[in-house]
Amino acid sequence: MSAQDWQGKRVTVAGLGVSGIPAARVLHGLGAVVTVVNDGDDERSRAQAAELEAESITVRLGDGATLPEGTELIVTTPGWKPDKPLFLAAAEAEVPVWGDVELAWRLRGPDAAPWLAVTGTNGKTTTVRMLASILEAAGLRTAAVGNIGVSLLDAVLGDTTYDVLAVELSSYQLHWAPSLRAHSAVVLNLAPDHLDWHGSMEAYAADKGRIYEGNTVACVYNAADKATEDLVREADVEEGCRAIGFTLGTPGPSQLGVVDGILVDRAFVDNRHKQAQELAEVGDVSPPAPHNIANALAAAALARAYGVAPAAVRDGLRSFRPDPHRIEKVADVAGVAYIDDSKATNTHAAEASLAAYDPIVWIAGGLAKGATFDELVTKSAQRLRGVVLIGADRALIREALARHAPEVPVVDLDRTDTGAMSAAVREAARLARPGDTVLLAPACASMDMFANYNKRGEAFADAVRELPAERA
Repeated sequence: MSAQDWQGKRVTVAGLGVSGIPAARVLHGLGAVVTVVNDGDDERSRAQAAELEAESITVRLGDGATLPEGTELIVTTPGWKPDKPLFLAAAEAEVPVWGDVELAWRLRGPDAAPWLAVTGTNGKTTTVRMLASILEAAGLRTAAVGNIGVSLLDAVLGDTTYDVLAVELSSYQLHWAPSLRAHSAVVLNLAPDHLDWHGSMEAYAADKGRIYEGNTVACVYNAADKATEDLVREADVEEGCRAIGFTLGTPGPSQLGVVDGILVDRAFVDNRHKQAQELAEVGDVSPPAPHNIANALAAAALARAYGVAPAAVRDGLRSFRPDPHRIEKVADVAGVAYIDDSKATNTHAAEASLAAYDPIVWIAGGLAKGATFDELVTKSAQRLRGVVLIGADRALIREALARHAPEVPVVDLDRTDTGAMSAAVREAARLARPGDTVLLAPACASMDMFANYNKRGEAFADAVRELPAERA
């Protein structure tokens, strides 16, 4: 859309926060008549509203349900659910709804950098950051943007010129991005998550699958997760776009995989039926846990789809270091390893984390977000030395353990005060033996006890450091 198209256009921005405020400012700067609506009317919201009103942007607090008169377009923050009254009113009035990603896509210039897009239930941020590291190693001007925390609007409209963008997209963002068309994209995995927002697993998967629509070069899928391949089959892509799989096993043609500890490419080579290109060693990936190797293969596939040389894949993976609270080793105490995977906020992520260690004393619990735990416990039972449960929905995990791992000792901590994590770590240390791993992989969200998963991980690390050296 040209700048002229925005002059006088009446746009409602749904929600303040990290995406709503930049969207309001951008639209106002383009000449749109902007009204921001927000459910909350707390001190923080009032301060944000005052800043925007000082810039002549109208803000309506405490009423996010009513469609402002004359609205021609809604731009929503990702967290607003599709069944909110505002959107129902918009549908009745035939007013389109975009997310911040859709807005950024529409505001791209004619020579804008292509997007290499990543989604999935777990591993998005790590994969996007790996991809950016590989692209940088290839000498390309790039940035890791989107749901990762760097605004796509800033990337698209800022002064920096990029060659290519590594874009993390959540299911929320994809739901509100109907015209997005990536160069290449991947759905890393699919497991039940955010079903309270999407309404069903089918709707959740469909929103994830939007990332493949209109891809021009490659749709990358997880060969171990048939649902991701099904999404590729259903996608309407550009002529010549290829389906590229990744696997932790030996790859077939048009796949990337692992052979004798080497990450190899049988997709972007001259004779993929007979040849494979070595990309990196498993030891080049940090940490070399199975699910992180899968992330590396997905990042490599997108980079190779963009034409990156094998040496840059190796160098980018070697230089990459994961963010905190993602299977991060905190310390060894009395022969026991303490691992912080607070980012494992759902059962799928926790399953991957549990699969990387044996034997384990598992610290789990929090807000389940509608999840069930029978399958997770069944798959992991043989690895468990003991379990320490915390959080609001710990009973759901306790009941699954009683059904599928009744012999595993369980400590149920009925407390949510600031000392709860210290108590959990002390109980885990009591259960553990030398050679074991105490693993914080909660399989739940953190907001019942902590501001976010980062604070939960920090509390775990602090508690580990408080352990006396002679305790196991």
